[in-house]
Amino acid sequence: MTLSDYRAMMDRCSNCSACKWIPFDKVVNQRFAENCPSSKYFNFNTYSARGKFQLGQVLLDNYSELTEAAQDAIRSCMSCGACDVACKICRYNLEPLETNIALKEYVVENNKALPVEKEIMEQLKEELTMIRGKKKKDRLNWTEGLDLADATKEDVDVLFFAGCKYSYDEKLWESLKKAVNIIQKSGKKVGIMGNADMCCAGRAHQMGFAKEFEERARANIKAFENAGIKLIVTPCSDCYHAFKRQYMRLGMKDIEVLHIVEYIEALINDGTVKFTREIPKTVTYHDPCHLGRLGEPYEEWKGKEKKYFNQLQVWEPRRPRYNGINGIYDAPRNIIKSIPGVKLVEMSRIREYSWCCGAGGGCSESNPEFSSWTAGERVTEANSTGAEAIVTACPWCIDNLTGAEDEKGNTMEVIDILDLVSAAM
Repeated sequence: MTLSDYRAMMDRCSNCSACKWIPFDKVVNQRFAENCPSSKYFNFNTYSARGKFQLGQVLLDNYSELTEAAQDAIRSCMSCGACDVACKICRYNLEPLETNIALKEYVVENNKALPVEKEIMEQLKEELTMIRGKKKKDRLNWTEGLDLADATKEDVDVLFFAGCKYSYDEKLWESLKKAVNIIQKSGKKVGIMGNADMCCAGRAHQMGFAKEFEERARANIKAFENAGIKLIVTPCSDCYHAFKRQYMRLGMKDIEVLHIVEYIEALINDGTVKFTREIPKTVTYHDPCHLGRLGEPYEEWKGKEKKYFNQLQVWEPRRPRYNGINGIYDAPRNIIKSIPGVKLVEMSRIREYSWCCGAGGGCSESNPEFSSWTAGERVTEANSTGAEAIVTACPWCIDNLTGAEDEKGNTMEVIDILDLVSAAM
């Protein structure tokens, strides 16, 4: 879809500003009541979803050019979906997140991408990863010492898709190996894509590079189909969302996709994974955007919009409404609660109303100061709970939250849920 396809939605927005806040009945305290990092940080309406609806209107009607200020407002969106969830509390006929991404695509189509964004896309084209400076030849270095099959050459029970962040960040390799060992503990034959392993390109979609995303996505879908893959397990929330929502939208089918926390929870429930060590620690859990509110599976819809009495707009048949409630929230919490000695305390903004870590939408590359501030805001919230550490289930969240300072200059320990599980086994 192009930007003009969202014009009717732009006109429908009632300017209620719900996109800037978590639902009022979910507000625990005023300090942590806002949900849009962009509108809070820049403190200007154009940076909110409502503002972007208006910006889309003036761009399509040629009342304004795509100025640097307009580009900044469009680009400074983490594609976290918080505005989308808040809007759909009382509206069914608006798609703020899709519109925001369409605006980013509009920027790209008009050749306004930043040099750093072009560099990342060139990296994706040449090395099949969006992490700058990394080489395709080094992608599988993390697998050294592991008994993993090549799924392109032999049948496997589980395709383990590590994702770029885990594959190239050596600090995360031990966590990755623990995940593989846990799956193998269940007696399953685990494989990787070998030389066909590449970036899911989900972040290209978030940044508005639709063509680059689709090219890589279709290449992956074809590789999965050729290998006869039936089950993908990934520890990366961005990959999970890309496969579960965006790849399915492009036609991937007959492949089950699980995040590692779903797999581990099942192993705990059937007794395969048992915890024998006590970990006396109070932790809080951070819901990754792409595992939580954006972790809902794609539902195919073929219908059209109709109006009754030239006023009442409806979708026939009823259109899927992605409002975040069916994301992956319970599995990680159940894992944490099952570990002896660990006490879980919750932040004010959780589940579908979680505050973004700041790494999404390309903002960590295009505006690192904004990205760091967003992470610091989350650390402030985490520290307010009295927890000793933040536990999360996404490598991008781990990286962005680690070392981030709260409003008083304090940092907080950040733990990969895989490490917490391994330490208790």
